[in-house]
Amino acid sequence: MDVLYFAWVRERIGLPKERVDTSAATVMDLVRELSAREDRYALAFSDLSALRVAVDQELSDFDAPLGGVREVAFFPPMTGG
Repeated sequence: MDVLYFAWVRERIGLPKERVDTSAATVMDLVRELSAREDRYALAFSDLSALRVAVDQELSDFDAPLGGVREVAFFPPMTGG
């Protein structure tokens, strides 16, 4: 699946997007897998309350299932102006 990173998440990880082969069942499982890769991922995912996630371009929860999913995006909460 494609994993996209936006704003400060992209800055911490150093990539805007990557292709990930995973057996993760949920978004949280994916976060755990990514966090275990390197310190930069662990830092980016260290405070999940500061992150939002979209699964196939729909806002989701971290317990969302990943079966058949093509894209997961991580980003900070949006504020209006």
